[in-house]
Amino acid sequence: MTMERIVLIRHGQTPWSAAGRHTSYTDVELTPAGQDQARALGARLAGHRFAAVLCSPRARARRTAELAGLAVTEVTDDLAEWHYGEYEGITTAQIHQTRPGWSLWTDGCPGGESPEQVGARLDRVLARARTLLAGGDVALVAHGHALRVAGARWIGLPPSGGGRLRLDTATLSALGFEHGAEVLDTWNAAG
Repeated sequence: MTMERIVLIRHGQTPWSAAGRHTSYTDVELTPAGQDQARALGARLAGHRFAAVLCSPRARARRTAELAGLAVTEVTDDLAEWHYGEYEGITTAQIHQTRPGWSLWTDGCPGGESPEQVGARLDRVLARARTLLAGGDVALVAHGHALRVAGARWIGLPPSGGGRLRLDTATLSALGFEHGAEVLDTWNAAG
């Protein structure tokens, strides 16, 4: 069994992430602080060799990879953020005004994706990353909710388990192995 890791890299801050607005398909840029965060990720990863770097197609993820000095080897729609449908661009507090008790993790989004759909996408990403681990660590550069689902799925939880895994912007997490079992090796590690 390989002992390599899958390193999860959440993109730097954007104006919408700073405001708590759900951002999936809207392509917002990094804030100046988000650009600084991405460069700081690069400093933390300096000298680390990745067998592959898989990245979301969204500009905020691609720019984070670029500023961190990562050479993206594959861009995949499967790493895109949860599709929020009618909830794109609004906050959870705003959603609760018309839909009290709503939870992304159990209810999904009208006109967007269900937890099961997001889980299926991230299962494909993890399966792809697993095939690349023989060459060394694999990096996934993506978004908060998508990467939280990846973490949950890695340790055998349903997609809703991602709701228990906080993930801040510009953080590093690692999915690894212990005695052959999948574990969260590191989670939400900031500078």
